Amino acid sequence: MMETTQELIQELTKIAEAPGAAVLDAIKSTGKKAVGCFPIYAPEELVYAAGMLPVGMWGGNTKGNLAGKYLQIFCCSVMKANTEQALRGDYDGLSAVIITAYCDTLKCLMENWKAALPGMKILPMVYAQNRKTASGRQYMKEEFLRIGKELEKVGGTEITDQALKAALDIYDDYRSVMQKFIVKIRKYPAVFTPRVRHLLIKAAYFMDKKDYTEKIRQILSSLPAPEPLPASRHPIILTGLIGEPVEFLDLLQENDFSVVADDLAQESRQFRTIADRNLPPLDRMVERIALQDGCAFLYDEKKTRGAMLIDMVKQTEAQAVIYCQMKFCDPEEFDYPIVKKELAQAGIPMLYVELEQQMDSMEQLRTRIQTLAEILPTRGR
Repeated sequence: MMETTQELIQELTKIAEAPGAAVLDAIKSTGKKAVGCFPIYAPEELVYAAGMLPVGMWGGNTKGNLAGKYLQIFCCSVMKANTEQALRGDYDGLSAVIITAYCDTLKCLMENWKAALPGMKILPMVYAQNRKTASGRQYMKEEFLRIGKELEKVGGTEITDQALKAALDIYDDYRSVMQKFIVKIRKYPAVFTPRVRHLLIKAAYFMDKKDYTEKIRQILSSLPAPEPLPASRHPIILTGLIGEPVEFLDLLQENDFSVVADDLAQESRQFRTIADRNLPPLDRMVERIALQDGCAFLYDEKKTRGAMLIDMVKQTEAQAVIYCQMKFCDPEEFDYPIVKKELAQAGIPMLYVELEQQMDSMEQLRTRIQTLAEILPTRGR
């Protein structure tokens, strides 16, 4: 049983580590066109319903200075990496790219990409910030309809209600399975290390969601009975945009941290809300975004993120929260003082780390993570 689990884990982690090759293989094997989806909450279901393959675009450890012609130095490394990769031709296999507008960098990026990549079909999309009001919901429906029409032109296939409902069912099935997955794997910290956990979740961006969900199901069904957790483990929660570079996750492993839950935009925020399946397809898409609270990229009048993290700590018995601040990510920076104050009042330790995907040195991070490990009590004592 464990051999099957390891084989599946190796297959998915390989896809997450080499997404370009995985996407090209998927295009060749399925004959489908591929559409790039910028962070975060891009309407992948519309791409799927149009008979195409959605591909997540989350940057990477990319070196080069081509992006400097179009982006200021003080923008986040995910946007820099995406632009660098596009300019050197890594995304030439994509038939279109959906760019969502959540921050000033993304708003400018839409127009920059039109100028820098005239051969690329750019589909800009703006989410309603007041997404819970009647007018906000109506606007979102109109945006989804507009993007859907553009995708029909790209793929040459009409997006019918039946096709969209089928796509939504596949994606909600994925979300439901992933919610179970992240809970169950808490009991296997030696298998699902911080790096492995991250890569397994990330692999979903570069595969057909139906195929990916089936592989996650197989992993869940093949896991043996859990053994007692080692006393030296420090259970933690990660929050932020993204928990990369992976070398950061390796530092957590070196210091006996296990990620028991996360509030990362690239990870659990993607599947933590599921709308009523009885709603009409477009309303279902709108409702899922309306249900999404505690996210720095969506308007949250009540600022519920801190309370959500406190509840998460109680449910998982985590010892601390690590705030993964992507350098120059303004929305996450605005949330930090509020979250810090609320977690301090609740007596929950929190470590703030500033990350970039293209980090040259890990030594400062190593020192800070070692310090956190030293001040936390050892589980079982």
